[in-house]
Amino acid sequence: MDADQQEYIVIKAKDNGVQVIGLTRGQDTKFHHTEKLDKGEVLIVQFTDHTSAMKIRGKASILTKHGTVETDI
Repeated sequence: MDADQQEYIVIKAKDNGVQVIGLTRGQDTKFHHTEKLDKGEVLIVQFTDHTSAMKIRGKASILTKHGTVETDI
């Protein structure tokens, strides 16, 4: 995947302890990276050849090119 075609998202923690979990691409989806954010922290993440999905646990705002999503927890 070319760098100019990779998508970025921005995650802003609204509470302490928000977890961002990267999931691998391929036949077997596995966890490959975890970050923990505290209230007010921002993480800019990128989908790559190795990352096909992200799981976000906790209260956060997620900004994408498609709009903003707020978690319900």
